[in-house]
Amino acid sequence: MPTWSFRFRLGQYVRTSLWILPVLGLAAGALLGEAALALDDMVGIPTGWRYTATTATGVLTAIVGAMVALLGFVVTIGVLVVQQATGTLSPRYMRLWYRNPLQKTVLALFAGTFAFAFTLLRRIGPDTVPDLGVTLAGLAVAVSLVMLLVYLNRFVHDARPVAIADRVCRTGLRVLGVSVQAQGRCLLLDEGDGGPRRDAPAQVVRTEEGGAVQGLDVAGLVRAASRNDCVLVVAHRVGDFVPPGAVLLEIHGTPGAFVEPRRPAGLVALGAERTVEQDPAFALRVLADIAARALSPAVNDPTTAVQVLNHIETFLHGVGRSELRGRHVLADRDGRPRVVVPGRGWEEYLELGVTEVREYGVGSLQVCRRLRALLDGLLAGMPEARRPAVRRQLALLDDAVDREYPEGFRRTLARTGDRQGIGGGGSGGGGFPSGSPTRPDGPGRSDGGT
Repeated sequence: MPTWSFRFRLGQYVRTSLWILPVLGLAAGALLGEAALALDDMVGIPTGWRYTATTATGVLTAIVGAMVALLGFVVTIGVLVVQQATGTLSPRYMRLWYRNPLQKTVLALFAGTFAFAFTLLRRIGPDTVPDLGVTLAGLAVAVSLVMLLVYLNRFVHDARPVAIADRVCRTGLRVLGVSVQAQGRCLLLDEGDGGPRRDAPAQVVRTEEGGAVQGLDVAGLVRAASRNDCVLVVAHRVGDFVPPGAVLLEIHGTPGAFVEPRRPAGLVALGAERTVEQDPAFALRVLADIAARALSPAVNDPTTAVQVLNHIETFLHGVGRSELRGRHVLADRDGRPRVVVPGRGWEEYLELGVTEVREYGVGSLQVCRRLRALLDGLLAGMPEARRPAVRRQLALLDDAVDREYPEGFRRTLARTGDRQGIGGGGSGGGGFPSGSPTRPDGPGRSDGGT
């Protein structure tokens, strides 16, 4: 019987595959073509909807050629997306782009129309013309053209970094919400109240091939630990890369609780790279990558980084309102602790969202000002328990600004929060101090504009 990790990886492969749905469309088109041929023999077609053999052959041949050309066109657009993502955005974004259902639907529709028309061609003879099928093939072409226009419209609008950042942010928040709901369905214990002791494990389960932790079957781990009367401790959090031979699970309790220690390892899915399925921090990783790439000397586009910071702030506010734990202790139905899963705390999310933007963007006035406005907003909107981490990030930003801007005037500008980076008024009531005749941008510095 396939393990949970195998089924999880198979599901990931299906979601990110670009060929499975088009192949299904190809098969569906051939089956619908056979159905249309059978129906054509049973239904009388009005004289005005009948075609000559020559006309039907020409129409269907043109449809077959057009669908092949459109398939190549959509594939070309996909190649352009790959080039853009790896060159100016983040290669990690491709993991999310592969899930786009619209592109798969368009490819499946084109492949299905191709198979449908090709199936009808074999029935055309001097005295046999599938009139109903030819008409349906024409309708399929019309639907394909509409879907192509919808796809082009989506591609043109969604290829912008800010649109990609918005999609990544919404995906991360959705995964975060699902994770919080899943925690609510589990019985969580306080670590100091009934949690397992941190004693030496009776057994350990090691990985064979290694890889990134993509997901956990938490319910399956709880059931397995309950059946064997032990406590399972997951050694790595979702998103960590585990080298071959490293400890994957610790089994606390009676020695030899699992006759086959490899069986619980099948409840932890490892893969070549991180995935967003159970890892909302991966979405934040992608956002930070896009902002950092925009701040690189090769791109030099701080305004894009400022726009991405808008969505990083949205994500951090969503995280800040969620219940986060550094260590989840899950119990069975009797309230006994069974599984310990490492979590990710607020400070780690905050560091991931702002550290690289601060380090790479300190040379841009608008990035410094937007980042300060982001931290000021978090300081005002977060509960008191999470404000010390925000204050530490503000102190790190002050230190970076002081090193980068030794002049008092420019330092004052860089330490003024502005939600638009430059030109948004700033916390002092103006984009620049009153009385400043010119922008104080020195030569050779590109701070962009909004």
